[in-house]
Amino acid sequence: MSAELDQQCVNTIRFLAVDMVQKADSGHPGLPLGAAPMAYALWTRWLKCNPHNPGWVDRDRFVLSAGHGSALLYSLLHLTGYALSLDDIKQFRQWGSKAPGHPERGHTPGVETTTGPLGQGMANAVGMAMGEAQLAARYNRPGHAVIDHHTYALVSDGDLMEGVASEAASLAGHLQLGKLTCLYDDNYVTLSAGTDITFSEDRAGRFEAYGWHTVMVRDGNDLAAIDAALKAARAETARPSLVLVRTHLGYGSPEQDSFKAHGSPLGVDDVRATKQKLGWPPEPAFLIPDAALAHFREALQRGAQDEAAWDERMAAYAKAFPELARELQGRLRGELPPGWDIDMPVFPADAKGLATRDASGKVMNAIAPSLPALCGGSADLDPSTKTALKGQGDFNPPPSQGEDQQGSSGGGWSRAGRNLHFGVREHAMGAIANGLAAHGGFIPFTATFLIFSDYMRPPMRLAALMGLHVVNVFTHDSIALGEDGPTHQPVEQLANLRAIPKLIVIRPCDANETAVAWKVAVETRDHPVVLVLTRQALPTLDRTRCAAADGLRHGAYVLSDAPDGKPNLILIASGSEVSLIVAASERLQAQGIAVRCVSMPSWELFEALPQAARDAVLPPSVGARLAVELGVRQGWERYIGAHGDMLGVERFGASAPADVLLREYGFTVDNVCARAKVLLG
Repeated sequence: MSAELDQQCVNTIRFLAVDMVQKADSGHPGLPLGAAPMAYALWTRWLKCNPHNPGWVDRDRFVLSAGHGSALLYSLLHLTGYALSLDDIKQFRQWGSKAPGHPERGHTPGVETTTGPLGQGMANAVGMAMGEAQLAARYNRPGHAVIDHHTYALVSDGDLMEGVASEAASLAGHLQLGKLTCLYDDNYVTLSAGTDITFSEDRAGRFEAYGWHTVMVRDGNDLAAIDAALKAARAETARPSLVLVRTHLGYGSPEQDSFKAHGSPLGVDDVRATKQKLGWPPEPAFLIPDAALAHFREALQRGAQDEAAWDERMAAYAKAFPELARELQGRLRGELPPGWDIDMPVFPADAKGLATRDASGKVMNAIAPSLPALCGGSADLDPSTKTALKGQGDFNPPPSQGEDQQGSSGGGWSRAGRNLHFGVREHAMGAIANGLAAHGGFIPFTATFLIFSDYMRPPMRLAALMGLHVVNVFTHDSIALGEDGPTHQPVEQLANLRAIPKLIVIRPCDANETAVAWKVAVETRDHPVVLVLTRQALPTLDRTRCAAADGLRHGAYVLSDAPDGKPNLILIASGSEVSLIVAASERLQAQGIAVRCVSMPSWELFEALPQAARDAVLPPSVGARLAVELGVRQGWERYIGAHGDMLGVERFGASAPADVLLREYGFTVDNVCARAKVLLG
């Protein structure tokens, strides 16, 4: 390679991005101008990928965590031969374009994860690196390395400022993820100012304290130095690497090193001036020299050869280890093993019952041996969320002699462990789980208290946007958790979660509904699922007197009904309040009132039914409807109608025993019956 051709290729990336932004009159030209050399070095000299098959299993993963620089990524994807045409990138940020404002997984070929909210992509990359390490440890055998790839992320100052990146970086250093490399676009400028007014710490020292290997590149245009830094990062196998590349935002433009180049088009005159300074023809726009394109397109042949070599390794592996190969290939295709739920427990009727968090733990441990893709953990709350997979190993570096091993779930500490210990890092936990799901081969789960779902909302929203298969377990779901008080008692969280499009929220009413909820969660492919579970014990309903728990699949179902199937009153509840409305209905029925009880564990599953099926559960002719739920009223109007009522919690909780709180907040049979009678006039 000549230095002249290298420079031509770098400028091709730069000015495709600049022209995209200018034509759209919207976007971020500063990052592509400064970061193009490091991106070029990575994509043409180190990144293992096959543009003809963006989903090839053993490809390296590249995450543009600084998603505002999307024009950089689109330039790279087009130039290296992905199915993103020049016409596509000319429609940057336009309606229906394959080049949206920020990268979107599933929308643009070659985009691994949806980025834009800063820090999320970096934490996703940590999850992807964990996924590679876990699969490699479980399936690779001597002489048969079928899982062997690296994860790269391009990160910005904003990424490193966000707390989620700090959480994820701390965990990555502890886990010694040596196949993770982050390229830091260290340009000293943020959207509104220079970094010196907010961000003056020693970034290299900070990451070294996390346990990372760091390399400094003093000149972001020095391709040889960047190449050497990437080589050093690849050679470091015991620590993740941060390559700090000193760049210049808006390099070559009249606004170089000014925040004005961050998030606005340069303007016609400045585009011309930038091209002139960097020796690029002012016209035509979207110029791609033949020699540069030929060099970039070498990725097609290189990728095809890499994948063909992997196919040979996989064939040899399948011959030597057929059972492991079938298991691995099934996981990577997202298939469920035959009979994965054969040991799913069925819980006998029990007036005392058990907490749905306990039932969930029993279900998880029953299915885990037959479902190797199930992998996850909690934010330091396994004893409370009941989510430890017993005997399935802990994903952690092997302990040294005498090291404290408290918290082990059994099965040893190794990269093959399926229990992930996130520490008290809810935000990173959610984003790392997204990275595992995006990597492929996993049904990742997370766990914490429902109140702390607030810390996880950003990654849950992104999981819903991407259609990732992630299961989020939230326990301690109401004021009934008791004495911990209002700081730990969720009130508005159910409404918050239900507001996220494509997120399926399930709040089961007893142990058997919990088992069905887990079936739905595992079987769901293109949505994240939330399971909302109790701390307190709930009666296990007698299903010979109530409808089968499989009704949960419909989101809402008739649990018990008026003798002739023609109710005058409908009681609706989710979760722990279902047993309350069952008890109230029995009293009202004894008083001659025709009552239907509806268990409504999931609004989202219910809304997916045809209107006729929904009307069969909630007949429009019955206006007397009372919803009962330990949360805010918001949203229940759609189910109680103009003449219904809702018994909820419209204020914060208090510190007291659960039975006292339920009485003081009106969640008693007496109050439910009284509210119902008011509806009946």
